[in-house]
Amino acid sequence: MKRPRRDRDKLSGNIEVDESYLGGPAPGGKRGRGAEGKVIVAIAVERKGLGKKSKRCVLGRTRIQVVPDVKAKTLLDFVEDTCEQGSTSYTDGLSAYKNLPSRGLQARRHSGLAGQRPGPHRPPGGTPSLLKRWLLGTYHGGIGSQHVEAYLDEFTFRFNRRQSNAGGLLFYRLLQNAVVVKKLD
Repeated sequence: MKRPRRDRDKLSGNIEVDESYLGGPAPGGKRGRGAEGKVIVAIAVERKGLGKKSKRCVLGRTRIQVVPDVKAKTLLDFVEDTCEQGSTSYTDGLSAYKNLPSRGLQARRHSGLAGQRPGPHRPPGGTPSLLKRWLLGTYHGGIGSQHVEAYLDEFTFRFNRRQSNAGGLLFYRLLQNAVVVKKLD
């Protein structure tokens, strides 16, 4: 479902960057960072300012990619590949992001406390939870790790078009992409 040559269109402006783990709970296993058997995804999403009524961050386009680990080089490469030079990135307190300025991005680090309400000065952190809820609701949590990239492409396609004024063109665009994309073996 990913548009061919989409990778040329980088995110710009204020961008929230985060990483998350996908997969069900392992009996007796570790939670969060360091959990075994889970897929790690890096997520970048544009912040378009505050909503008029809710005063919450309005999210724009997103990019999501499976990454092998949460090491600095891996995450910085993801940010460099998905974000325009000169953009401002909002990240959590993970030390892997401390060298973002060396990649041409301004960095704002936030290590907010759990349970705090998202606001203009703290990343909303909503995209990872939206992704997980979508996977649970659509696929009932039964995703195979060999197909995670396809699930992420579908979520990105839907997320980036959720406020489109041309709702009737979505199916047309999907058919157009199906004709243009090379056949998988």
